[in-house]
Amino acid sequence: LHLSIRRQRQMCIRDSFWSVPLFQSGAEAPHSKISHTEPMEEKMDFWPHAPPHWLVQPGTYMVTAATYRRVPYLASPARKTFFLRTLCAVTEEFGWQLHAWVVLNEHYHFMAASPQDPTTLRRLINKLHMVTAKAFNQEDGTPGRRVWFQYWDSLVTYQSSYLARLKYIHFNPVKHGLAEDPLAYPWSSARWFAEHASPGTVRAVEGLKIDRVNVYEPI
Repeated sequence: LHLSIRRQRQMCIRDSFWSVPLFQSGAEAPHSKISHTEPMEEKMDFWPHAPPHWLVQPGTYMVTAATYRRVPYLASPARKTFFLRTLCAVTEEFGWQLHAWVVLNEHYHFMAASPQDPTTLRRLINKLHMVTAKAFNQEDGTPGRRVWFQYWDSLVTYQSSYLARLKYIHFNPVKHGLAEDPLAYPWSSARWFAEHASPGTVRAVEGLKIDRVNVYEPI
């Protein structure tokens, strides 16, 4: 299993991706110069059961999705592994570059850089959910069962917002009681980040407080 997870990480992120600092000191995050208003993800005053999709410009997006009625369809290690393998494949297929990810029992988070046309995220998520739902239902003998509920996306526009969400994703298994150490959780990018990011980026993320990070948690 650990060998399989390592191979999946290699599929998702090139070895050189974290080898340089993500941002220079004092610099804005990529695409932040397009909009100087407050990032949309900072405000959660929309109806949570009709999640908006702000796919208006290329950039780095935070994506969250949950299973239908929060049923833990992803509880087994084999299913988490299969889901992660599928996530890596479909992001590559649609031209999205994964930056961070975590797969839990009934939901997942990832951050990824979009291609020039960010509206491809809808097709990416549709295929991800279709392939995984079909496999789970075939395994359980429940054809046609609804597995996925919805997904939420938000454009990440500032350096501080990006780094805080990176840490939030990596500490999610600890938050939900699935691990004591985020580096020991196989179905996230935490260990890959720790091993391949520049020392300055790792220190910057480790020093962040995430208790006030406003990320929609579907449970």
